[in-house]
Amino acid sequence: MAPLPDGFSYAEWNATYNGLSFGIAAMGSATIFFWLQLPNVTKSYRTALTITGIVTLIATYHYIRIFNSWSEAFTVASKDGGDYEVKLTGAPFNDGYRYVDWLLTVPLLLIELILVMKLPQQETVSLSWKLGLASALMVALGYPGEIQEDLSVRWFWWCLSMIPFCYVVFTLAVGLAEATSKQPSPAAASLASAARYLTVLSWCTYPFVYMVKSVGLAGPAATMYEQVGYSIADVMAKAVFGVLIWALAAEKSAVEESGKLLPN
Repeated sequence: MAPLPDGFSYAEWNATYNGLSFGIAAMGSATIFFWLQLPNVTKSYRTALTITGIVTLIATYHYIRIFNSWSEAFTVASKDGGDYEVKLTGAPFNDGYRYVDWLLTVPLLLIELILVMKLPQQETVSLSWKLGLASALMVALGYPGEIQEDLSVRWFWWCLSMIPFCYVVFTLAVGLAEATSKQPSPAAASLASAARYLTVLSWCTYPFVYMVKSVGLAGPAATMYEQVGYSIADVMAKAVFGVLIWALAAEKSAVEESGKLLPN
């Protein structure tokens, strides 16, 4: 929980406010959608879709907490109908909620992808443990640097967190390629591939947002870019990714149901 810099313009405060609001709306609506779709997929994929909804539900809760903390940290008022003036209240802005969220949801994101791909049981268990632990370690190593103002310390923890990050990204991009090609239909294979690469793409935004304060940006502008950047990346990595998981589950359910209806 680092202290907020003073001197926010209304535009910077409002951009962050809207970014956090967007996170709440996207995650909350995605949760409702995923759970309403549970009866429309076969039993084999309901666990993956349930986890997808749990991920966005956890994210919704934490975005509400971050949003409330942001609102409480400022007073925004217009004097005599003029421009809005933004002032710090002295209340701390607790961005630690974001790391708690990631620690819970990032391993679950990877597990839901593995489950919906319906790999052999031994491979499913092995990959779930490996990717789950690696992603949790990545988040845990990133947090000490996030709360530091010393740039050398931030870079040190960034480098450490990139080790498990690279392992997970390599596994998604290369290690699951064969399993993707074995999906039961071309549409399912395409959706599985899209889910893998969306995860890689959205994840690659996090290290760059993390580095915002290390490349010359500081003060309110850096805070704004960081909060808005993380919000967009989270929506892509959780809500949009979850839609692909649902689409993959629905496609594979349809293929399996049509197979059962074929005459012997």
